[in-house]
Amino acid sequence: MSVTNLHIAELLGRRADEAEGHRRRAYGRASSAALMWSEEAAAVAARSESLETLAGVGPSLARRIAGWLEDPGDEVEPPPARRGFRSYASALKQLGSHEQWRHELRGDLQMHSTHSDGKASLQDMAMAAAARGYDYISITDHSQGLKVARGMDEAELLRQGHEVDALNENLASEGMELRVLRSIEMNLDKEGAGDMDPQSLEPLDLVVGSFHSNLRSTEDETRRYLGALANPQVHILGHPTARRFSRRAGLKADWDRIFEAAARAGVALEINSHPHRQDLSVNLLRKGKDSGALFSIGTDAHSTEELSYIELSLSAAQLAGIDRERIINFWELDRLLEWAESRTGG
Repeated sequence: MSVTNLHIAELLGRRADEAEGHRRRAYGRASSAALMWSEEAAAVAARSESLETLAGVGPSLARRIAGWLEDPGDEVEPPPARRGFRSYASALKQLGSHEQWRHELRGDLQMHSTHSDGKASLQDMAMAAAARGYDYISITDHSQGLKVARGMDEAELLRQGHEVDALNENLASEGMELRVLRSIEMNLDKEGAGDMDPQSLEPLDLVVGSFHSNLRSTEDETRRYLGALANPQVHILGHPTARRFSRRAGLKADWDRIFEAAARAGVALEINSHPHRQDLSVNLLRKGKDSGALFSIGTDAHSTEELSYIELSLSAAQLAGIDRERIINFWELDRLLEWAESRTGG
């Protein structure tokens, strides 16, 4: 069989599953890195270039990968926590023949700054987004319930809002058309309720609601989702299944009911672009194709470099046959804001 980066990521993942201690961690990091290479390892080898040019690959790993390229062995179904993922290289290749998906995209609706666990300032994220030609971005730093990510309380959210307003004024004065939306990624509990005072959310343009706890539940979590979709403060349900590559397979639920409820409530379901999330997956997007539900694309970027992950979501939506009209990132800003106001009653 042809050995792709996805195959290599799985082969490395199996080595991690079998190893212990630092070797387990090293193979796990290498598996994750392979998923994010922008070029197929086989193409690098075909040019007789060193595989060590690939991120995270040293001499020993390069020799192992070279052996797999010649003889990968029998193909084995990945375990649930690595099933249904796609490589960044394959997404780039696919979008090469669907350039309109890049050209018509107007913005990125999930990213983080130093106001929570991001590595770049608001201004740095905005300038990087402007360089990509976006009309708008939504900087969605975490809310107070997620202490590990330095989540914002109500006072910090207000301070950030003033900073966003000043940033937008500066961008406009410099003739830049980018608009930074006042937003948050609000932590949702098992009932779908948020962790912020509702009044603190009123000045915001968008609220992404996300689950960050009890993510390894093996029970049917449909009730949790229905609660979140009924929450009038939530515009977008972030990384809905909460799956993570090699860590967890994601929450179980009746997705037909969830797509139907999302369509009825007017809440957008996120297609999270991070290579380790890819959430919703292509399979779930196909299931929701004819549901009437809206979708949103967010890179979940924590640095300016990670804004490039947008191609994974674009390619997933294109593969699943989702109409761009149902993806709110393709809407003009006025339409996006009108939809958001109608969702929360203005």
